[in-house]
Amino acid sequence: MHQNNALSEKGATPPAVAGSNAQSVNVQDFLNQHPFSRFQWLIFALCFIVVLLDGFDTAAIGFIAPSLLKEWGMTRPDLAPVLSAALFGLAAGALIAGPLADRMGRKLVLSISVLLFGVACTWSSFAPNLGQLTALRFLTGLGLGAAMPSAVTLMSEYCPDQRRSTLTNAMFCGFPLGAACGGFLAAWMIPQWGWRSVLLAGGIAPLLLAVMMLYFLPESVRYMVAKGQPAARIRAALSRVSATLGDARSFIMSEKNITGNARSGASVVLSRPYITGSVMLWLTYFMGLVIFYALINWMPLLLKDAGLAPKTATLVSALFPLGGVGAILCGWLMDRFNANRVIAVCYALTAVCIYAIGQVTGNVGALMLVVFVGGTLMNTAQSSMPALAAAFYPTQGRATGVAWMLGLGRFGGIAGSFLVAELARRQFGIGGIFSILAVAGLIAAAALLVKQSAQSKNTK
Repeated sequence: MHQNNALSEKGATPPAVAGSNAQSVNVQDFLNQHPFSRFQWLIFALCFIVVLLDGFDTAAIGFIAPSLLKEWGMTRPDLAPVLSAALFGLAAGALIAGPLADRMGRKLVLSISVLLFGVACTWSSFAPNLGQLTALRFLTGLGLGAAMPSAVTLMSEYCPDQRRSTLTNAMFCGFPLGAACGGFLAAWMIPQWGWRSVLLAGGIAPLLLAVMMLYFLPESVRYMVAKGQPAARIRAALSRVSATLGDARSFIMSEKNITGNARSGASVVLSRPYITGSVMLWLTYFMGLVIFYALINWMPLLLKDAGLAPKTATLVSALFPLGGVGAILCGWLMDRFNANRVIAVCYALTAVCIYAIGQVTGNVGALMLVVFVGGTLMNTAQSSMPALAAAFYPTQGRATGVAWMLGLGRFGGIAGSFLVAELARRQFGIGGIFSILAVAGLIAAAALLVKQSAQSKNTK
């Protein structure tokens, strides 16, 4: 049976054939040839909710921070550990979960991750002091960091090739939506029930979702083929996509079998055909988060120092994270054109806008325009990166590849915050600070072009 389910060595495999006379069914051809089914929309919905809750719980600590200061009588610097704990947990969770998902399966790791951040977030609502809340926020981040790449990988492996980037990017839009919903819910809940109610809601929802996932979420069909699992399991999953499958008993995939040289997800990601692309993905995502966190954390203060009224500076800064829905359009372009170049253009244009922010602070109208356009381009590019990584790696290393990019990239957020603090300490003006941040966008664009060049050489 294992040999029947093995991957194709050269990629020249027969197309998917329905019915009992099929010698072998190519699972990706089968997904490509049939309409996107209710079963696949169910997978999309469950993964979208995972990402939405990820956004809610990641942002929750920021919404309750003022209440913590008041109730526990702390100063702003006292909040630094609890605000950063989840960020370190996100990085650690992603780095650990990717190889586990490639070894143990996407569904198991995703379900455990959702359960972990649900339990940790619920428990944190009862934290009696800052020390325990900080530790629980790290555990919450651990689960959140593990869940995101597993959801991206599972979703991408049930998508037809011609719609993969569009659907994966649409799923990833759940993150900013969850963060935004968290703000509205916090504003309503905290005055009535206190800050603990926000964490309690953010914990109970993923616990309920974890139960639903155990019952309704399938394992990745591509993962099952790669691992040589019983044909009956693969047939059961594909039959829910289309009943035309019949009683096919052998399944293959049209991607190069590299398991002879790479026994784990990590060894795939670090193997010679993929190492250059891997490093370029890490660098790109890192630089994107340098820009994102630098502007989210510092732009209100920088604009205020440049002479804007505090309220105006806050409102202008709030325009920056609004453009994440542009990722759906970017996904559509990625499915039709060269994905590396599409995202590289977004990063390059982001750099232009970031530079312009530092030059037009005297004109509020122009400032609002470049902040909004820059935010749309930045969030679009960054939200499209998981889909790009998922398409780059083969099944044996996909979860590790996506997870390591997300995990290592998190350190860019830490670096961005410290970078602006150091530049301000050295008395750089607002024009100089934004000019330096713009360089990160150019580096991200260049890294994707290097990845494209290396990818082209490997396919020749």
